Amino acid sequence: MQAEVRSDNKKPEIRKKFDVLIIGAGPAGYTAAIYTSRAKRETLIISGILPGGQLMLTTEVENFPGFAKGIMGPELMTTMREQAERMGTTIIDDEVVNVDFRHKPFKILTYSEEYEADAVIIATGATPRKIGAKGEQEFSARGVSYCATCDGPFFKNQEIVVAGGGDSAMEEAIFLTKFANKVHVIHRKDKLRASKVMQDRAFGNQKIQFHWNTVIEEIKGNQKVNQITIKDTTTNNVNTLEVGGIFVAIGHEPNTKLFQGQIDFDANGYIALKNHTQTNIEGVFAAGDVHDHRYRQAITAAAFGCMAAIDVDKYLAERK
Repeated sequence: MQAEVRSDNKKPEIRKKFDVLIIGAGPAGYTAAIYTSRAKRETLIISGILPGGQLMLTTEVENFPGFAKGIMGPELMTTMREQAERMGTTIIDDEVVNVDFRHKPFKILTYSEEYEADAVIIATGATPRKIGAKGEQEFSARGVSYCATCDGPFFKNQEIVVAGGGDSAMEEAIFLTKFANKVHVIHRKDKLRASKVMQDRAFGNQKIQFHWNTVIEEIKGNQKVNQITIKDTTTNNVNTLEVGGIFVAIGHEPNTKLFQGQIDFDANGYIALKNHTQTNIEGVFAAGDVHDHRYRQAITAAAFGCMAAIDVDKYLAERK
């Protein structure tokens, strides 16, 4: 630990140095920390505003290997955190407000401290776009979902809704017909944005009903979603649908604002990877949904965390 001497009367700024600093504490961040800590690299996780990531807002997780009866999302994240700490990882529940990747060691500033690291893993994830309907936040993880692959099997033999008109929405609607009796696609325009092949597949599926020029006004329910209010934007007519769930598929926003001007992004705004998990800045790596806009699963995020940690360990070894 090094203390920086200041000429004023303010408290000296304390800098803490680590081999590896991980920004974000979801499946990618925790997995990376487990690997780097086991490799005897001094590792710090700065968890961010939502320690545990999106899984903290998820109920039962059935598709993460190792849990035959499933596991609750918050419990899975708590278990990962405890495992990382047992390996020797330091975890701080703080938020990064600025980074400097121009010089080495890298500098990472939070609300309370400035840290230095020889290598950084960015694992800040992505945030699903919201439709902004009344009740959406209230019923999140209680019938409102942002991942059909994750939650579709919980809606067997029910009528459900998909909000969106792009490829992702059509993929989710088609996937959900494996479980649901009927899938209502709510789209605010009179035609889809999806590619023709995806449109053809969706139009050819008898379980899918389209509602054009329509928006979701309100989501209602008791313990879980059981009804939505929809509005026709051309006629202003308001109707209700009795449904068991809503899947919002209007895209994600990668949590990359902090790194603008520091590293390269791809055309979709996600972190661009140069060599496996490395960014364009040597020594700065990325793992999970912050660069992966295709799979967006807890298990793939964890896998990318493993890959990034191995790449970091090799990078540090080669530097010495």
